[in-house]
Amino acid sequence: MPEFAPRVRWDRVGRAALLLVGVLLIYLYINPLRTYVSTWREAGTKRAEVAELQREHRELLQRRQALRNPRSLEREARLLGMVDPHERAYIIKGLPRGER
Repeated sequence: MPEFAPRVRWDRVGRAALLLVGVLLIYLYINPLRTYVSTWREAGTKRAEVAELQREHRELLQRRQALRNPRSLEREARLLGMVDPHERAYIIKGLPRGER
């Protein structure tokens, strides 16, 4: 009676090991990939925020330049109800709302 020695199928073992290594590599790449995508999205949000702040900064610089002009300073003061010292202030009462 011939003895049957258990034969190892190295091709199947190799394929299984290769599959296991592939799954392990995919598992190891999942967390860094999620972190990369999260960082990329956050960077996009921050870029939009920086662009908004730069726009606001430009507007503030323009406003500062305009307020350095004596005429605009006078206009702003009159909007607040101020008058020059040599002028006489008048208060008109009884006007309908919206016409002040």
